[in-house]
Amino acid sequence: MEYKDYYKILGVDRNADQASIKKAYRRLARKYHPDVSKEPEAEARFKEVNEANEVLGDPEKRRTYDQLGSSWQSGQDFRPPPGWEHFSGFSHGGPGPGGFGEAGFAAAGGFSDFFESLFGGGMRQGAGRARSGFRARGQDQEARIELDLETAYQGGRQTLQLGNRKLNVNIPAGITEGQRIRLSGQGQSGLGGGPAGNLYLVAHIRPHPLYRLEGRNVILPLPVAPWEAALGAQITVPTLAGKVDLRIPARSSSGRKLRLKGRGLPGNPPGDQYVELRIETPPAETQAHRELYERMRQELPFNPRAHLV
Repeated sequence: MEYKDYYKILGVDRNADQASIKKAYRRLARKYHPDVSKEPEAEARFKEVNEANEVLGDPEKRRTYDQLGSSWQSGQDFRPPPGWEHFSGFSHGGPGPGGFGEAGFAAAGGFSDFFESLFGGGMRQGAGRARSGFRARGQDQEARIELDLETAYQGGRQTLQLGNRKLNVNIPAGITEGQRIRLSGQGQSGLGGGPAGNLYLVAHIRPHPLYRLEGRNVILPLPVAPWEAALGAQITVPTLAGKVDLRIPARSSSGRKLRLKGRGLPGNPPGDQYVELRIETPPAETQAHRELYERMRQELPFNPRAHLV
C-alpha cells in the first residue's frame, strides 16, 4: 500500500498546532466538498482531507502517526513496522472538527488501506468522536556517547548524563568505534499501554595522546634514535594493559611495525598492538655534534635516495 503524508495533504508543517490544522482542514473541506465543489477529482481529494484531519486532528492518533518518522514520502510503498498494534475498533458519529460530520466521510467513501493498517477500519453509528483503543510500541532512539580509550579497553559500569536522564550503563570491554549498546525499554514511551522502544548508544572513542585505533588494533608511534634502529635495542613500551619489553631488530627502518600479539582491544579474537618505529634525528646544536655528523657523512657509505637514481 502507499504511504500517505497527512501533513502534505493538509498543507501544514509537521510542527503545526491544532488551531492551524483545524483551519487548514476547514478551508480544504469547503473547497472539495462533493455537494458544492467544481474541482476535478473533488470527491477523492475530500476523502484524503477528511482522513488527514481524522489523524492529525486527534492528538493521540497524531502521536501514533508521528512515530513512523518523517523520512517517508507520499506514494512510497509502506508496510507497518514490526510490533505495530492498531485500533481494535473505530467509531465515528456526529460532526467532526470541521463540521461536516459522518455524512462527509460517507460521501468520501471511508478510509484508505493505509489508515486501516495503522488504526483499524470500519464505521458504525454512535455518538461522539472516535475513542482510543489501540496500543503502539514506542520509537527506538539513538544517542552518541564518548568514551576514552582506557574505558573502551577495560569496560565496566558508567554513569552517563543523557539530556535530563542519568543512566547506569555497562560498557563491554573491547567496545569499538561505532559499536551500539542496546538499552531495552529505554527509548520513547509506548502509546495506549504499548511497550517502550529501545535506546541505542553509539560509541565514539576520543582521540588518545599516545595511541590510535584501527578496528581492534592499537597503533603506537614510537620515536627511536638512529643507533637504536641501526644496531638494535631492548626498550620498554607502554600498552593499555601496562608496560612491556620490546626488542628492536638491528637495521630497522622508519615506519617498520612490530607486533605485540593480543595487546589491542579485547574481543574474539582480540586485537594486537603495533609499535610503529619513527627514527628521530638528534639536533646538531654544538660544534662537536656537527663534527660528528660530518664524520658520519664521510665514513658511512649511505645514500637515502639511491633508489631514485
